[in-house]
Amino acid sequence: MTSLFNPDVPAGAHDAFLPSALPLARAQRAWTPADGPLPALYISHGAPPLFDDGHWIDELFAWAQALPKPKSILIVSAHWEAAPLSLSDPGAHTPLVYDFGGFHPRYYTMRYDTPDATGLARRVAAMMPDDEPVHQHAGRGLDHGAWVPLMAMYPLADIPVLQLSLPTHDPARLLDLGARLAPLREEGVLVIGSGFMTHGLPFVTREMLEGAVPSWSSDFDAWAAGALARGDVDELAAYRTRAPGMPYAHPTVDHYIPLFITLGAGGRPDRPVRTVIDGYMMGFSKRSLET
Repeated sequence: MTSLFNPDVPAGAHDAFLPSALPLARAQRAWTPADGPLPALYISHGAPPLFDDGHWIDELFAWAQALPKPKSILIVSAHWEAAPLSLSDPGAHTPLVYDFGGFHPRYYTMRYDTPDATGLARRVAAMMPDDEPVHQHAGRGLDHGAWVPLMAMYPLADIPVLQLSLPTHDPARLLDLGARLAPLREEGVLVIGSGFMTHGLPFVTREMLEGAVPSWSSDFDAWAAGALARGDVDELAAYRTRAPGMPYAHPTVDHYIPLFITLGAGGRPDRPVRTVIDGYMMGFSKRSLET
């Protein structure tokens, strides 16, 4: 690989993954009510370099394969902060949002043409209270916090996907929003919060690009893992003052707070979660979990 931003074969690992993954994806068993509610997920999404990390792609795909195939997906990404609460355009084949810069041109031509999600959009809007208006954002497609991990998890792009904005930074409000979405899991909808467990992008060094993990990232990750294992939501919500590694681990909070949507949607925020993926990319914690 020439560099993280200029690999020898852009998205080559994803290309190599598809021939073996697509038959498995076609054979995946669909969710039925007998399966019970799907879990809620928090995913560290990885941006375009995910497509050049074969191991990470395999981890995400194996996670998806271990679940019944959802009827639809509702995802909240770090990259869409908007109030009032907004929904992406639910139309089939809505163009993607390429909200990143400095990468090889190929990543700006990748497609993820999902089916119509109008039914899910209506259902989500109906679940919100009168004091939480929902704006339908015409023409706004999925951003990279949604389509990048989903291309690894569900490469057929045959599941309706809808994106919901982050309307606040307040953990309590996000937990409540997630709780309102929890009944969707009993209808075969996979609810996902997409961020990155640490995301100190302004503080990346050459050593991190070569595999070093700074203490601010590992310390924050260990703190979060401990609180998640205890189901200590109050500790997680007090991250600004209680978490080691701040503010380096999260100079902005957008990649951390989707976690509270996940915990709320899981139905029991005080219940220990199951970590499915851990480790580091570019020094950032990839910790991803389900509840």
